[in-house]
Amino acid sequence: MRKLLLIYTGGTIGMITNAQTGALESFDFSHLYGHIPELKRFELDIQVKSFDPPLDSSELGPQHWQQLASWIASSYELFDGFVILHGTDTMAYTASALSFMLQGLKKPIVFTGSQLPIGIIRTDGKENLITAIEIAAATDAQGQPILQEVAVYFEYALFRANRSSKVSAHQFEAFASPNYPLLAKAGVQIEWFQERLFRTQLPALQAQFEVSNEVLIWRLFPGMPFEHYTKALSYPDIKILIIETFGAGNAFSKQRFQTLLEAFVAAGGLVLNITQCQSGAVRQGAYQTSTFFEKIGVISGADLTAEAALTKCMFALANVPSTERAAFIRTAIAGELSAAK
Repeated sequence: MRKLLLIYTGGTIGMITNAQTGALESFDFSHLYGHIPELKRFELDIQVKSFDPPLDSSELGPQHWQQLASWIASSYELFDGFVILHGTDTMAYTASALSFMLQGLKKPIVFTGSQLPIGIIRTDGKENLITAIEIAAATDAQGQPILQEVAVYFEYALFRANRSSKVSAHQFEAFASPNYPLLAKAGVQIEWFQERLFRTQLPALQAQFEVSNEVLIWRLFPGMPFEHYTKALSYPDIKILIIETFGAGNAFSKQRFQTLLEAFVAAGGLVLNITQCQSGAVRQGAYQTSTFFEKIGVISGADLTAEAALTKCMFALANVPSTERAAFIRTAIAGELSAAK
């Protein structure tokens, strides 16, 4: 019998209606089978671990990523797979972070949640949870896990975690992976796209829990008042600046902007260029407005999502020597980016 660890962090999926008050409140996931009796039909040993108290995903941050990664690493040999129930708002951040903190995975970690509480009749939570468990337990003809990476399952679609973003606050199809195709699709059967699945080259799990928040993100906008941002960009308080640029990586040619970035890089900071478009990639130097970036050594983020870019930079600052960080950020570690062009 395959063993899964189900971790409940909080979020909409874990809410049921209190019969006395009518209010929504978190239910006790240790009584999982009582609330979702369909799970009894799986021939699985499902054990449950929960945050105490459960947290809205807006409250989750690096210390919680570390807690999750530590729980999984410490019980990695005891379970065949892991399912994490998480609020949708920051799920892509947590899932991306774990893809860097737990490199060398040969077992599945599946994040899921819901747009409606599991105690609501029309909830999407039951299907999401049941199928996430089925995915985490799935094996191939040799008995090996089909999924061997961190993924997000939502509304019949399985995405690579570090390629996913939340794209809707009100549709059941809340997540998308604009720059990488689905890993699997759940219909009458689960259809796996084997050629898209990530396989590590590392011989064993490498767990590294530390991250650094010495990162700043600027989303560029027309008329951006740089005088209000200069004080925030102070090296070494900030070591990496992520700029969300226009289109294929373009930005202003204003001297004030260029001088600001040049001074930051000269002081020892790194600048990462990602597009603010929902899909597509940075093609740094393709247009005149981005040639300056090439000149001063700005890193092209290719098709990184903002969530993956942020968490990868936070991980790099804590675990990668300063002389190797730029190369690390440019390189695909867990399938998070395509080759820069």
